[in-house]
Amino acid sequence: MHKGEPRVDQGDQAKVVGRLAPSPTGRMHLGNIYACLAAWLGVRSQGSGGVLRLRIEDIDAPRVVKDADRWIMDDLAWLGLDWDGEVVYQSQRADAYSQALQQLESQRLIGGQPLIYPCFCSRVDIRAASAPNEGDGFIVYPGTCRGLSPQVVSERLAQGQRHSLRIAVPDQPDESDAICCFDDLIFGPQSFNLPRQVGDVVVRRSDGLVSYQLAVTVDDLAMGVNQIVRGRDLLRSTAIQMWIRNHLQPQAPRVQYAHLPLIDGVDGRRMSKRFGSPDLGLLRRDGWTAKQVLGICGWLLGILDCPRPASARELLDGFTWNTLAADRKDRHLDLSKLNVSDVRPDL
Repeated sequence: MHKGEPRVDQGDQAKVVGRLAPSPTGRMHLGNIYACLAAWLGVRSQGSGGVLRLRIEDIDAPRVVKDADRWIMDDLAWLGLDWDGEVVYQSQRADAYSQALQQLESQRLIGGQPLIYPCFCSRVDIRAASAPNEGDGFIVYPGTCRGLSPQVVSERLAQGQRHSLRIAVPDQPDESDAICCFDDLIFGPQSFNLPRQVGDVVVRRSDGLVSYQLAVTVDDLAMGVNQIVRGRDLLRSTAIQMWIRNHLQPQAPRVQYAHLPLIDGVDGRRMSKRFGSPDLGLLRRDGWTAKQVLGICGWLLGILDCPRPASARELLDGFTWNTLAADRKDRHLDLSKLNVSDVRPDL
C-alpha cells in the first residue's frame, strides 16, 4: 500500500475481494481492458492477501455472443490478468436471483408500500413521462404504476398484461433513508437522493429476466466482493445497488468503490462494442503485444507518463488510487496519434 493510500474498510474481513465482471457480448475493447487492469491492480497491490474473482455476466441471453466468454478468458490470460477460483456464470444462478426476489417481495417500506411492485409501463411510456436524464443514460422512473390500487393491479395481472417488477425507494426526499452516501476512492464523497435522482428501478424485466442491478448485487454478496472497480457512468447505479444490498443483507460488510474516468474514442463517444471501438481480436491480429496494450492502459490510469510497453506486474509498482483521484477527467484515446514508436507495431 502506498503512503497516503486509503485503507479498505472491510469490517471483520482480512482480504480484499475484487472481481472482473465482463459481459460476453463481443470481444473486449481497450476501455474494458483499462477497467479490468484497474480491478486487477486494486487486488494484486494487496499482495497475497487479495482475491480476484471472474464473473461472466451472461444473464441477458439475447445479447450474448457465442464463444465470447472463451475469447474474454483467452484475452485476460494473454494479458497476464489472472483470477482466483472457479469462473462464475450468471446464467447458472437463476435460483439465487429468484430467492433474492422472493425475499424482497416479502418486505415493505416504512409507510406500508410493498418494496416490490408490478409496472405495466412500456419504455415509450416511461420516456414520455420522464425528465431528461443527466447524461449517464439513467432515466428516473416517474412512478406511474406505484400508486395503482391493489384492485387494478390484480385485474391487470389476471388479464395477463406484460409487466416488469420494480423496487420502491422512499417516496419522500426528506425521509431518513432517502439519501444514499458512500466514499469513492476516485470521485470522493458521493450522495444520491434516491427518490429524486434514482427512482424505482426494474429488478425483473418484462421478459422474465432479472435486471443487472439485482443480479450484480446478489452475486457480489454471494462472492464476498468488497472492492468494486468500474466506470464513473455507474456511480448512480451504486446507490440503487446499495439500497438492494441493504434489504438483502443489512449487516453485510461495507464495500469499497472505485469509479474510473471513462475512455472516449476518436469520435468523442465513450468506447463501446456497439460503436466499433478497437477490440483485442483486432489488435492481436494487427500484431500488438500484451505489453503494448497494457502500456496504453497503464498510461490511461496515470501509472506511466507516456504509453510504453509494460507488463501487468511491472505496473504494480506505480499503482495508487490517488493518481486517478488527482485527475478525474475522462480520457481521450486516438491510437493513430500515439507518437511513441515502441508502442505501435507499425511504426
